[in-house]
Amino acid sequence: MNFKKKYIGDRAFYRMLFTLVLPLIIQQGITNFVSLLDNLMVGGLGTLPMSAVSIVNQLIFVFNLTIFGGLSGMSIFSTQFYGVRDWEGMRQTFRLKLIFSLSAGIAAIVIFLIWGDALTMLFLRGETNSPEEIALTISEAKAYMIVALAGLIPFALVQVYAGTMREMGKTVIPMNAGLIAILVNLVFNYLLIYGKFGFPRLGVTGAAAATVLSRFVEAAVVITACHRKKDTFRFIEGVYRSMKIDASLAGRIAVTGAPLLLNEILWSLGMTFINQNYSLRGITVIAASNISATVWNLFCVIMFAMGSAVSILVGQKLGAGDREGAIDTDNKLIFFTFASHLVIGLLLIAASPFIPMLYNVEPEVRELATKFLIISGAAAPIHAFIHVVYFTIRSGGKTVITFIFDSVYLWLFPAAISFILCRFTAVPIIWIYFCVQFIDIVKIAVGVPLLRSGFWANNLIGETEKEAKTEK
Repeated sequence: MNFKKKYIGDRAFYRMLFTLVLPLIIQQGITNFVSLLDNLMVGGLGTLPMSAVSIVNQLIFVFNLTIFGGLSGMSIFSTQFYGVRDWEGMRQTFRLKLIFSLSAGIAAIVIFLIWGDALTMLFLRGETNSPEEIALTISEAKAYMIVALAGLIPFALVQVYAGTMREMGKTVIPMNAGLIAILVNLVFNYLLIYGKFGFPRLGVTGAAAATVLSRFVEAAVVITACHRKKDTFRFIEGVYRSMKIDASLAGRIAVTGAPLLLNEILWSLGMTFINQNYSLRGITVIAASNISATVWNLFCVIMFAMGSAVSILVGQKLGAGDREGAIDTDNKLIFFTFASHLVIGLLLIAASPFIPMLYNVEPEVRELATKFLIISGAAAPIHAFIHVVYFTIRSGGKTVITFIFDSVYLWLFPAAISFILCRFTAVPIIWIYFCVQFIDIVKIAVGVPLLRSGFWANNLIGETEKEAKTEK
């Protein structure tokens, strides 16, 4: 097949793609830019407070990805239901999302309240950090965590509502809500961290309070808009009249979604485990890794948006029974993602010496962060390709393969490498980081045959169910 025809779309394709992903890119881009500013503001308090906040956010990251994983399996069905305008199917899937997210939020709050200090201590090692550094970091982390926990429930609600909107291709409302929340977060970070304009100077507690406030604002905007626009979001009408969920649907979602839930839990724990291994080399490494991760997120907003594009565009075509169209669309999305991140990686490398200079941290932290960013930029095309392959396999419901491809691989290779090199060798941290980032080349060798086979392109909701349930 002609390369251009297979991998490069026409103007109509890219117009449709940009209409979908531009709001996602704008929202995520501004979110990550503000996260960078937040990071700079907290960094202005010093290396130890910034490291404390980084540790807590790494722990909350596990909760965030648990929510993402639990909703992922449900979103496959929700997207395909929308592909045939099955509003009742979407309604019941939404209820299941809600029950799961609220339950997970409550469980996470209890776990962090009971074991928060013990979890934080996993990142602090006496051999590489002084008792004074450990005590101050623990104190700052505890102060930040106690307040931050209040934001878990509104965060979960936003994922349920905004996620369902995006599955319908309606990305503008979540974008607007996110932008409003970002503005709230940025303003109150400035006011509460440093005590400006008569507000109390709260330090890391102020940073947590600003984030929590922004979570509630975002939830209020998204939920209100969804219920007001019932003509657009038809699934929301009557969604709370009962909590009815067909047992057969719940069972199929559980079978499909359980590997995704387990995958995200294990993947987030794996990433936390890798960072915990890095932390054995000292608080300096925690701070540098935090800077690198924040900047990486800012540069890779297109990657994250393209994952959503694959889920939505490919999933809707599969739900409508257009298997060949799904494969064709996926090929073009993957090529665009890979090619764009060749450029993005170079931009990240070019910016790497300058961004760490904005932080009020020790020179050795800046130098290490710069080296991390150079490696991350070089690896960007690899991770971009892997990211969209993950969402491709997931879109057709091949969640067991997704589980093996993602979290099982993470624990067998990157996590194991970080564990062995950090604990049993004197290899410099920069070379350990390089190995962890570039071992994912192996995934490309696995991902390409999986894509070419087309085994992933499945319709999960079935022709009979579509005919029976579709509302004209």
